[in-house]
Amino acid sequence: MIRARVNSRRVNSRREFLGTAAASIATGYAATHSAYASSNDTINIALIGCGARGANQVMPSFQRLPGVQITAVCDVNSEHLKRGREKAGGNKVKAYKDFRELLEDKTIDAVIVATQAHWHVPIAVAACQAGKDVYVEKPLGNSIGEGQYLIEAAKKYGRIVQVGTQQHSMEHYGKAVDIIQSGRLGEISEVKVWDHTYWAPGRGTPADCDSPQELDWDFYVGPAPMQNYNPNIYYNYGYDWFRLSGGGHQVAWGVHHFDIVNWAMGVKYPKQVSAMGGHFAYQDNFEYPNTFDAMMEFGPGPVAKNGFLLQYTMRMGSRRVRRSHAKCFYGTEATMVLDRSRISIAPEPKKNISQSDASYLLRKEEEIVSSKDDFHHTQIFLDNLRNRAQPKTDAQTGHYATNLGHLMNVSWEVGRSIQWDGEKEVVIDDEQANRFVNKPYRDPWKLTV
Repeated sequence: MIRARVNSRRVNSRREFLGTAAASIATGYAATHSAYASSNDTINIALIGCGARGANQVMPSFQRLPGVQITAVCDVNSEHLKRGREKAGGNKVKAYKDFRELLEDKTIDAVIVATQAHWHVPIAVAACQAGKDVYVEKPLGNSIGEGQYLIEAAKKYGRIVQVGTQQHSMEHYGKAVDIIQSGRLGEISEVKVWDHTYWAPGRGTPADCDSPQELDWDFYVGPAPMQNYNPNIYYNYGYDWFRLSGGGHQVAWGVHHFDIVNWAMGVKYPKQVSAMGGHFAYQDNFEYPNTFDAMMEFGPGPVAKNGFLLQYTMRMGSRRVRRSHAKCFYGTEATMVLDRSRISIAPEPKKNISQSDASYLLRKEEEIVSSKDDFHHTQIFLDNLRNRAQPKTDAQTGHYATNLGHLMNVSWEVGRSIQWDGEKEVVIDDEQANRFVNKPYRDPWKLTV
C-alpha cells in the first residue's frame, strides 16, 4: 500500500487543489466489474465506520434485503469495531482498523462509507480505485473542493457511487417534484428550508484531554489538521459542529433538503449567498452557530424562469414549529410544505382576506402522506449494482447538494455576502473567501484520482 506525502498549505481554487495531487492514498488498482450474473447472486459488502449511523441504521437496512452479505467491518475505535462486527455476523466477519487493508480484499464488491464527513471523500475515492462500488453517507464532503475528486473517480474507474440522501428515493418526494415541475404551484419565487431542534442548554465546554484508549485519535483526525482531543468533537453528536469533521446542520441536515430543492427546481448552484449566525440560544464549545440564517439567490432556471430566493433557518434552542425539518415552496397558485411525513398543498386565495373572513385560510390542505419507504434507497443501490446503472443520487448530485451548506458557511466565516461562480467553483473577486472553499490535507494524506 502507498502512504502518500502531501503539501498541506492552503490553496485558493479547485484547479490549484487538483493540480497539487501527486500520489494516492489507496493502492490504486482498479478491478473490472460487470453486472452480477443474476439477481440471486450475493453481493459482498463491507462497512467502514461502525458508529451509531453506520452500524445501527445503514448496515441493518442492507442486512434486511436478500442477496446481501456483510463480510467485513472497519473502524479506528476498537469498541465500535467490536460492536459492529457482532451486528454484522460475529467472528465470521473480517475486522479491520485500516480501511486501506480492507480495500485490498478482492472478495468485497462494495463498501458503505459511514465515517465522519472529513473521511467520506478520501475513503470513497480509494474504494473506487480499488474496484469497489460505493454507498457513501451524506454530506458528500467536508469542503466544496473535495466533491470533484469523487465525481472524477467514479467516472475514471467505472464505479457505482450512491450518496446516502435517502429522501431522494422516497415515493412522495418524487410526487412532490412532479407537482412542482408541472407548474401547478405557479411561479415559484421563494423556497424556505428549516431545521429546528432542541439541544439547550448545549453540550457544555469540556476541556481538551487524552483520547479514550480504544480510539486511535491520530488516525481519526486523518487528513484534517491535527488538534487536541475534546469529548464534544467525538461524542454527544458534536462531530457535525466542529470544522474538523462537519459544518453544522446547514451541511449535515441541510444536504437532504437542498438535494430536493435542486432536483425540483432544476438548479445546481446559487449566484449569491449571505449568512449570519451565533451562539444565541446557549453557550458551549461548538465551533458552528446554534442559531443560523442564510439567504441565497438563484438565477433563472427551468422552473423559476425569473430566478428565486432560498432562505435557510437553523436553530438548536427551540423546536416549536409545526414540522421541525422541512421546506416550503411558495408559488403564485399554491404553496407546498414538504417533509418526510407528507406533502401539504394550500391554494393561493388570490384576494385580500380580512381577519374576520379567514375561513379560506383555515380550510384543510390537500395532503399526500409518506408511504414510510425510508430505506428504499438501499434497495435502489443494490439494483444499480446488479444493472450497472448510475443512481440519481450520484456523486455529482451529492456534490451540488452538499455545496449549498458549505457556501453558507463560507459567507458566515468571512462575515459578508459572496458571489459564486458555480462553473469554476470559486468565489468571485474574494481571495479571503476562496480560502474556505478547500480544507488543507495533513501529511501524509493526499487526494488523487
